[in-house]
Order: sequence, then C-alpha cells, then structure tokens
Amino acid sequence: MSAPVPSASARPWAIAAALFSLYVIWGSTYLAIRFALEGFPPFLLGAIRMGLAGALMYAVLRATGTPPPTRTQWRQLWWLAIFMVLLSNGLVNYAEQEVSSGMAAVAVASMPLWAALFALLRGQRPSGNEWVGLAIGFAGVLWLNAGSSLTGTPHGMIALLIAPVAWAWGSIWSRGRDLPTPFMSAAGQMLCGSVWMLGAALANGERMTQWPSLDAVLALGYLVTFGSIIGFTAYIWLLQHVRPALATSYAYVNPPIAVLFGVLLANEAFDLHELGAMAVILVGVAIITLARSKPR
Repeated sequence: MSAPVPSASARPWAIAAALFSLYVIWGSTYLAIRFALEGFPPFLLGAIRMGLAGALMYAVLRATGTPPPTRTQWRQLWWLAIFMVLLSNGLVNYAEQEVSSGMAAVAVASMPLWAALFALLRGQRPSGNEWVGLAIGFAGVLWLNAGSSLTGTPHGMIALLIAPVAWAWGSIWSRGRDLPTPFMSAAGQMLCGSVWMLGAALANGERMTQWPSLDAVLALGYLVTFGSIIGFTAYIWLLQHVRPALATSYAYVNPPIAVLFGVLLANEAFDLHELGAMAVILVGVAIITLARSKPR
C-alpha cells in the first residue's frame, strides 16, 4: 500500500491543531484510563468506550453517505479488532490496574520497534539507521522491564509487553487487506472490538457492583469523545496531509506527555532508572522515524 501523498491545501494552523490533538489528547488518555478504572473494570471499560465511540462514528458516517463495510470487509474488521482493540487497548486498561499511567505510556512507546520488526518479516528490509534504531529501542525495552517498578507487577508487565506487539502486528497485517474507508474502518473496528471486549469482561468475571463515581464517568466520556473520536480523526487527517513520519511522531511524544500528566495530576513518581529507559526507547523510535522519512 502506497504512502499517502501530502496535500498542499493543508493550512499550517490546521496541521498544528491536529498534532496538538495527537500529542496532548492521546498522551492524556493514559491518565484518563486510570481515573475511569476507579469506577469500571478494565475490559468492561473498553467495551463501553469502544461501543459508544464506534456507534457514534458509524451513525454519523452513514448519515453523511459513507457506504457500510461489505460482508468481506466486516470479516476483516472482526479479525483486526482482536489486535487493534482487544489486545492493545484492552490490555493497557488491564495493566493500569497495577502500574502508573505514565509507565504504561512508556512501555507502549515500543510499538514502532515491533512494527519495524514485523515489516522486516514481510520483506521490507530496514536501512542501516533503522537497524541502529531497533537495537537502541529494544535495549531500552529490556532495561525498562529488567529493574523498574514493572518487575513487582508481573501481570501488568506481561500485558504491557503484549499490547504494543498486538498493535504493531495489526497495523502491519492490515496493509493490503480489503477494508472500508479509513473512518469507516475505525468505526467498524471499534464496534467489533467492543464485542470482543465484552467477551473478555465476561471471561474475566467482571461485574458492575456499584454505580461509578462522577470522576470515572467523566473520564469515560473524555476517552470516548476526545481519545477515540477526535484523536483518531486527527490522526487519519494527518496521514492524508503530511508525511507519515510526522503523523506517527506521536509515538515518541505521548510518553513524556503522559508522564507529565501523571506527575502533575496523580502524584505518580518515576525514578532515574525508568526515566533513563524511557529516554533510550524514545531515541530508538526517533531514529527509526527519521530514517523512514528519508527517500530510499
């Protein structure tokens, strides 16, 4: 699948606003998940979030004339939602029961490293700089998981290892598949993913034993509106108007933003070990992103 061609009609202020949405909004969703978990169990939270966001997007798209997915495309969306929704967002929700929101964001920052590795398995040979970025990034992942607070939360550590791998695999697997338009694909994935999440919630024995607090409900509303609808819309728009390297730069901007929100609003603490590992991971991701932005 060819890369999107940047559009000359994009105004600088619009690009800046879209990047702000990805950097700040997506960076803040990790803390919003933590607040929402105070009133909702993890997979049920994901089911409600994705179900509401997917239904709203689907209704708006159909009302504006966007054709629905075909039967074949629905089958592809069902499979894709396992990786892009259940095993990514669902496991991040699960992990944040045990680890801080900032730590979850740092661990998920390894996603571009796995994406580059899976692209290699599909025959896309990395350049020399990409190999350097992969080596540095994975060294940071090993460092993070070797001696940080993740070692005391084995379930959270496993979940945060699987989540970025699943997102990366789903991103690579989706290339060349018969899928609907990008916005309809997002809506369909969220709808299918909400069903998978509900199944995981039932399998995990999750129940709502009491009414959630107002803070948890507000956090859920923020995740639906800003995290799932506005944030993803901004991402798709950027892919159509700027170089992919700039659109995907959120991968190494979200972690420090998430850490900052966690420190300021939730009194989360990080030691030098964790901050050092984050810096190493982000250096590796930045090298890979810059290498891919250069023409071969």
